[in-house]
Amino acid sequence: MKKSILFAFLFIQILINAQFSERNLSSENWKFKNAKDQNWLTATVPGTVHLDLMKNKIITDPYKDENEKKVQWIENEDWDYQTNFKVSSKELENQNIDLIFYGLDTFSEIYLNGKLLKETDNMFRKWEIPVKTYLKAGDNLLKIKFKSAINEGKELAKKGPFTVPESPRSFVRKAQYQFGWDWGPRLVTAGIWKEVKLEFWNNAKLENVKIEQKVITKQKAELNIHSEILADKDGKYSVLINNKINQIQLKKGKNTIQIPFTIDNPKLWQPNGWGNPNLYNIKVSLQKDSKNLSEKTERIGLKTIELIQRKDEKGRSFYFKVNGNPMYAKGTNWIPSDSFSPRISKEKYQKLIKDCKDANMNMIRVWGGGIYENDEFYKACDENGILVWQDFMFAGSFYPADENFLDNVKEEVKYQINRLQNHASLALWCGNNEIDEAIVNWGYQKQFKYSKEDSLQVWKDYKKIFHDVIPNSITEVAAKDKSIYWESSPSIGWGHKESLTEGDSHYWGVWWGEQPFEIYNEKVPRFASEYGFQGMPSLENIKAMFSGNPDLSLENPTIKTHEKNARGFQIIDEYMKRDYVVPKDFVKYNYVSQLLQARGMQIAIEAHRRAKPYNMGTLYWQLNDCWPVISWSSIDYLGNWKALHYQVKRSFENQVILTEEKDGILNFYAVNDELKRFEGVQLEMEVNKFNGENILTAVSVQKQKLDDIIKFDASSVAELVGDSNKNELFLNLILRGKDEKVIAESNYFFAKPKDLKLTKPKIRIKKLSSTEIEISTDVLAKDVYLMGDTHFSDNFFDLLPKTSKRITLTKPLEKIEVMSLWDTMNP
Repeated sequence: MKKSILFAFLFIQILINAQFSERNLSSENWKFKNAKDQNWLTATVPGTVHLDLMKNKIITDPYKDENEKKVQWIENEDWDYQTNFKVSSKELENQNIDLIFYGLDTFSEIYLNGKLLKETDNMFRKWEIPVKTYLKAGDNLLKIKFKSAINEGKELAKKGPFTVPESPRSFVRKAQYQFGWDWGPRLVTAGIWKEVKLEFWNNAKLENVKIEQKVITKQKAELNIHSEILADKDGKYSVLINNKINQIQLKKGKNTIQIPFTIDNPKLWQPNGWGNPNLYNIKVSLQKDSKNLSEKTERIGLKTIELIQRKDEKGRSFYFKVNGNPMYAKGTNWIPSDSFSPRISKEKYQKLIKDCKDANMNMIRVWGGGIYENDEFYKACDENGILVWQDFMFAGSFYPADENFLDNVKEEVKYQINRLQNHASLALWCGNNEIDEAIVNWGYQKQFKYSKEDSLQVWKDYKKIFHDVIPNSITEVAAKDKSIYWESSPSIGWGHKESLTEGDSHYWGVWWGEQPFEIYNEKVPRFASEYGFQGMPSLENIKAMFSGNPDLSLENPTIKTHEKNARGFQIIDEYMKRDYVVPKDFVKYNYVSQLLQARGMQIAIEAHRRAKPYNMGTLYWQLNDCWPVISWSSIDYLGNWKALHYQVKRSFENQVILTEEKDGILNFYAVNDELKRFEGVQLEMEVNKFNGENILTAVSVQKQKLDDIIKFDASSVAELVGDSNKNELFLNLILRGKDEKVIAESNYFFAKPKDLKLTKPKIRIKKLSSTEIEISTDVLAKDVYLMGDTHFSDNFFDLLPKTSKRITLTKPLEKIEVMSLWDTMNP
């Protein structure tokens, strides 16, 4: 005990003697209460009021049962948070002491020792306050009084000239999904959602560091290191970049410096599938008289990226060129992975992004209705080669453009650009999600009976934010190589023909339009940044919706509560009838709903990839969930891969062989997304019965080279099937290179799943080790589903007749249950 006390004392003395130090006030003993109450309760910072109420057993978990309805009162209340912390007389000797809040949600008043320091109104800004004159030696009281975002938003909305859709959320600069979405609950939070720190500094400090790439060759990378420095006094200072000394002169106040820096023999950061995402640490230190005043370390990747839009005979291209090469973007859309974002762990961020890498993705879109994500998210993307399409946090509504709102947005945007722009993964800034489309397509003007002047004002307000404030802030703050800006996603709403010939597209003819999956073959855009279909989550995730014993029934109120789309089950049922036998058993229904979702997205992805280079990107909606829910995600809230994620992994392979059926004719496409070329490529075809009997074997005569995409000679279904029943056959395709190695392989079925004449497979599972199995079958086992509390390296796969497959498990299982499509068709 004495040793630990001595160590703590020495550590504090080191901090006090340093020219720059900080203390994390998040770890102090925080308390909170309803502003109307007297009794203080224990609180956790970072956190939210809902989490604190749960920990104090004031409310039950809103993710369980129908509890979400029971906690709606919280959003209408005001909440107070406070803590006491000590400051020593030695600490007070520092020239400057700043109190920094990295995230306050949302409307708050900050008091220190009874003095009102600041009023805040934006969840997405950092609030930095000089507090030396308000601190005292010994105990200090820090109090934050949060006002109801709902009540404040309603007051702001009253000042507007007309009613705004989904008011008051668009008047409030906080995460828009908290107000409820068609995959998420309404949980409008308040609280200190990011860390709180005291920062002690003397003479001068680094405010921020911006790293600009000027020229990159094989021999060297020429960079400019930009920094804003706040100085207390004029004088000579030193800036060290990776220990290389540069002498500078600073004036009192804010200074902007630029120092060139070179990296010899640079290794490029490559997106996933192209090579290693090489990273470099750039340490910037500020010194005076050899004493370290301040330092920051940025981890960067060296790459070039361009958004290419060129007119062509069909419209205008839309693709990313990375390190000089056109890149086919394969990926998904990200929403916050919890409705209470402070409890998202580093491990969860790392796992979800690693799941993207493992599924052969190279891009992820951060959707504009959530949050600017935690640093750990971007760090994980940097390390895994995942490019980030970054929306600003505006989504699906009309936003005001009064002076106060615009100033607030400007400071938010500048702060977030400075925070994020050095990440190697950053690809593009996008102004908003679906606001242009909302104005043009969604009929709000008619619904709310806007006058002509009101409708014109909506566009004027839109242009002020997304044509002026945001792009101007990017120009002001971002490095030139980090300044690609796209105004709105999508650029043109679905239903307009131009949405398929230029820009990015959100195609929702499937699901919202209830068009068949096959429409994806016709509605191919230049860049698909949203499209999707719902599927149920894992059974484990379904059970997590209940506080007690789960009643697994589609009619159960709890399960209905966890389907946020009003017609969700009805739409799933309608599509399921088209393609599958609809099971009555809940477990089988859950399984088939996942197959249905995976099938729909496979059709979409393959249609997009066959159209390369007309189409150069496919980002499905969505990767993840914020609570246990039936949704469009490919990974459920608990982190389990749904059938969709396994299918995405197959469909996003760098080399694929794809089949298109049109008017009884089969066309075959070999697609290669890697930078290497394959020589002497041949296509082998086998038509087999489900029992393994071979009907036809053929090999393409002409050997070809595969750079990006090649189309092989077509075949008619009639020629391939002959006199056999096509419902009892499948086509096995193998793409081989000149060395006879398999480049890609796929199977094609001539009928919809519900029409397949399957026979009962004898599936055997052999245990090879505690974490490896071998699974085999006598006849075709369609869509094999392995069940158990572990992650299987593959699942929901077709096991061909008289073949076996090895599967690894993340943890041992005593018993593995198995199901195939045959089981759903034969109760």
